Amino acid sequence: QVQLVASGGGLVQPGGSLRLSCAASGFTMDRYAIGWFRQAPGKEREGVSCISSSDSVTYYSDSVKGRFTVSRDNAKNTAYLQMNNLKPEDTAVYYCSSLTDLACKSGYYWGGYWDQGTQVTVSS
Repeated sequence: QVQLVASGGGLVQPGGSLRLSCAASGFTMDRYAIGWFRQAPGKEREGVSCISSSDSVTYYSDSVKGRFTVSRDNAKNTAYLQMNNLKPEDTAVYYCSSLTDLACKSGYYWGGYWDQGTQVTVSS
């Protein structure tokens, strides 16, 4: 069974940090780019970051650039999103998705597949 599950969210104060994990099962992650996106209640889905499969080139939306860092460990079939200096506007459910390298390098942050997201709440 193919799964792509995000975890590691929680409640953090403004300025704090969280590290999200994206665990893949049922397929080999190293063939795909991995994108992160988020969705807050009443708001549109927003792309956050993407990392390509072959050369681990990274991409970030302007809203998180300089604060978030995406990485991957293909040996563990897992990707990560390190989030620093979190702001209240970062509050959302975060998802990870598999997509092609071409899509990732073309500015897309999600493909046709994702599973359970993880809630990130930034509040004092």
